[in-house]
Amino acid sequence: MKFPLHSRVALVVDVSTEGLRRGDVAIIVDHHAAPAPGDKPGYSVEVFNAAGETLAVLTLPESSFEALRRDEVLSVRSLANDLK
Repeated sequence: MKFPLHSRVALVVDVSTEGLRRGDVAIIVDHHAAPAPGDKPGYSVEVFNAAGETLAVLTLPESSFEALRRDEVLSVRSLANDLK
């Protein structure tokens, strides 16, 4: 398991169906082993808005995430335009 449960990660892909973009922060809530040889492991993650309300729960392959780094700063953006 690359990322520990309950750790914060950044998306490295856009998830347009949920209005999410590369760089949005998610919390790891479950790990999924590769279902068959040659398949990739994945994670279920929960994404919150700035007020702490759940926006989405997603299951994506491990390659969809990267660890947060100490030289990064969190920011906020409006979802209004993304969800129309």
